[in-house]
Amino acid sequence: QIQLVESGGGSVQAGGTLTLSCAASGYTFNSICMGWFRQTPGKEREPVAVRYTGDGSTYSADSLKGRFTISQDNAKKTLYLQLNSLLPEDTALYYCAADPGPWVCNDANWSRHRAYRYWGQGTEVTVSS
Repeated sequence: QIQLVESGGGSVQAGGTLTLSCAASGYTFNSICMGWFRQTPGKEREPVAVRYTGDGSTYSADSLKGRFTISQDNAKKTLYLQLNSLLPEDTALYYCAADPGPWVCNDANWSRHRAYRYWGQGTEVTVSS
């Protein structure tokens, strides 16, 4: 069992910055496929960025590259997502997801939300224009 607790969401104006945190427990932190998805009402959960904590391999949505950066702190067992140059369309509920399975963090599966067995409760990001 992996427990995930997100924090760091909030309300910002367009162009602002937020850093989301996801603290993990219940599993060896340096061997998890772990990342971020976001969801707005009526839409499917959308992949943002994912990282294999073992070697730092990162996968991210092409449309978000250059604005969002994923990183980790092994000592704190925490994954981060820095959101820069935020746009109103970035408004969403951001979820942290994780799975220890080696089959998740690859080009074929990283973006499939159903591949992840463990989820946090979500943290809300609201960007105003």
